[in-house]
Amino acid sequence: MVRTALICLISLFFAGAAQAQLAKEQFGAMSRPSAQRAEPFGSYAKGCAAGLVQLPETGPSWQAMRLSRNRNWGHPELVDLVQDIGRHMDRIGWGGIYVGDLSQPRGGPMLTGHRSHQIGLDADIWLYPATDMTLSRRQREEISAVSMRRAEGAYVNSNWSRGQHELVKRAAQDPRTARIFIFPGAKVQMCEDETGDRSWLRKVRPWYGHHYHMHVRIACPRGARGCVDQDPPPPGDGCADARQWVANILNPPPPDPNAPPPRPRRELTLADLPQQCSSVLSASSR
Repeated sequence: MVRTALICLISLFFAGAAQAQLAKEQFGAMSRPSAQRAEPFGSYAKGCAAGLVQLPETGPSWQAMRLSRNRNWGHPELVDLVQDIGRHMDRIGWGGIYVGDLSQPRGGPMLTGHRSHQIGLDADIWLYPATDMTLSRRQREEISAVSMRRAEGAYVNSNWSRGQHELVKRAAQDPRTARIFIFPGAKVQMCEDETGDRSWLRKVRPWYGHHYHMHVRIACPRGARGCVDQDPPPPGDGCADARQWVANILNPPPPDPNAPPPRPRRELTLADLPQQCSSVLSASSR
């Protein structure tokens, strides 16, 4: 009985240690997805994902970039959407698309970079006009995306074209897409240029950065009961909101002297994530 009790205590100790270890270290160490049904757990910035699939490194109209990061994993619906976008851009004159980060093989917090991209439902797609679908692994590490902004994001620069407009529009028009994040000047430019159906603009939201790529976020797939959707965008095309962002860039409002200092972000542990994430980590690999 003493031996059994000791084993239980040791098991509890290691279980507690695993819960207290930084989640980014645990998920960042996983090189393969779990052999489970594809399902996201938690929210975009606090969760994990079972059964993710890999966006093939190279397709007829897309290439995954920065392969050393091993972040070209997503829910099957996200991977399908990315490929659809690539095929569309190939049809209208680009060679396809260059794809940045999706998620790690089992989602979760990343060792570096994103706060989101944790549940296999986010993808970064470069705004760079892709022409060469035969880049080597080395070239994919070395090639640089091109910025589309000027005046700190208040306006687009000369690299912006109708191609980028159509890229964002195609992604936003897909019913699976919940939001697209891009710098404010690009949203305002698209508001000015769009002459047809403007309903897709509602999904395009101004956000800091995002002038080298657009961030596509899809909604929780049907039946994913452990997945937490973001609140939908406000009604309307969102153009007035984007113009206000631009106004604040050009003429920043004075700082609020009574604003509390920002709280430092605490690193997430496994205990902070949905309970299912423990089984995602411990599951066998596919």
